[in-house]
Amino acid sequence: MTKAFRAGLALLAAASGLAATPAQAGPLQCVPFARAVSGIALFGRAASWWAQAAGRYARGHVPRPGAVLAFAASRAMPAGHVAMVSQVISAREVLLTHANWSYRGGIERNVRAVDVSPAGDWSVVRVWHGPTHGLGIRINPAQGFIYPQPE
Repeated sequence: MTKAFRAGLALLAAASGLAATPAQAGPLQCVPFARAVSGIALFGRAASWWAQAAGRYARGHVPRPGAVLAFAASRAMPAGHVAMVSQVISAREVLLTHANWSYRGGIERNVRAVDVSPAGDWSVVRVWHGPTHGLGIRINPAQGFIYPQPE
């Protein structure tokens, strides 16, 4: 069994809620997890997804279930972050399903994220952070939503 095949099996197990064996796949990262749960076929660093999606997937600033919220690179997140919208609560609040946020390699399902941007355009977001039991200690720059439909 190849290393890539074992990693693929571990990712499928993680996406279905089963435990992945760390020795087989290493810590789960946000990019392969978001790709698996959303069906959006982008690769590379999370910070590059917004630009990669141009001309391939519809993009916007309105949350929709199944869309991926693309976070920009920042000092706290040099590689950016991607998370799938599992539910829209309101125009400025969603539930996210994502990996490698609160806990290294961990999966979090249906955690709260709030748009705190002055313009209401999802350019600045606060996200639930498990260790602090709240919306985290920082605000996070975001680029917008990538929708699973091709452009």
